[in-house]
Amino acid sequence: MTAPTDTGPKPTVAVLGSGSWGTALAVHLGRTGHRTILWGIETEELVAMTRDRVNGRYLPGVTLPDRVEIEHDFARAVAEADQLLIVVPSHAFREVLERAKPLLKPGQRVAWATKGFELSTGKLPHDVAAEVLGPGVPTAVLSGPTFAKEVGAGLPSAMVVASTDTEYAMQLARSISGESFRAYASSDMIGVEVGGAVKNVLAIGAGISDGLGFGANTRVALITRGLAEMMRLGVALGADRETFMGLAGLGDLVLTCTDNQSRNRRCGLLLAAGKTPEQAQAEIGQVVEGVLAARAVRDVAQRFDVVMPISEQIYRVLYEGAPAKDAVYALMGRTIRTESE
Repeated sequence: MTAPTDTGPKPTVAVLGSGSWGTALAVHLGRTGHRTILWGIETEELVAMTRDRVNGRYLPGVTLPDRVEIEHDFARAVAEADQLLIVVPSHAFREVLERAKPLLKPGQRVAWATKGFELSTGKLPHDVAAEVLGPGVPTAVLSGPTFAKEVGAGLPSAMVVASTDTEYAMQLARSISGESFRAYASSDMIGVEVGGAVKNVLAIGAGISDGLGFGANTRVALITRGLAEMMRLGVALGADRETFMGLAGLGDLVLTCTDNQSRNRRCGLLLAAGKTPEQAQAEIGQVVEGVLAARAVRDVAQRFDVVMPISEQIYRVLYEGAPAKDAVYALMGRTIRTESE
């Protein structure tokens, strides 16, 4: 899959977050000609990555390109970059922004691939960024149906870059596109971020359904009705309905609900097997964003009076100890209504 690329000089990018997705994006940026500075908080892992040129814990088997530099010092990583790309779990997003703010230079831009509502406030990442950084700093969000392992391996992938600064969105999309990676520009940051948050919750539900052996009919019903929930919440928050029919909505939802590379789907499978949420997350060994997102999505939906029955049942399984099978049958027993409701 070829894509038109930006033929101008590539900006230096500091990727803040060295987990699987941060490492995969750093690898991709290095391959596309960006000087890339990869920063993380785990000093021993960064030392090993510098020595071995591979992230053995989060992205084994993928060699870091020569253009990717490992940096232990946060201030130095920020100072060296033209652009920041924050790739940390949603609960750490504000903290990273607050660390970066006093270090930002005029003209420096900030993007992120963080997904999920802030748990304490119910704010989306772009709201948190605006609150912390204030006006004048161009910002963007990257989202879409992409697994870190496949991007790291250079397999053909596509995603969305959204910013209210349409020129910045297009410039960034062109800059990160390459022979095996295509980025599309969007101005709907709300829609892209809502899609990225809600799909993680629904993927847990898909894992529960498949783990209980309910089959393909149930899975596709969950995805389709889950998409309706995602749309309702997004539109209530000011998103463009059309966004949810694209890569950051339907695309990411289908990917996350149907492939076991998804930590959220695997969490659901473990819950169906009788594991507690704590046991499931411990067995997976990485952050399962959908667990926290389930609580945040429920809170935001209640605040805006949005009906999200699937998300509500997943919340009950995770936080109220509801048996997974009972949650499915509770959905089936709801009052019959029109499909548009």
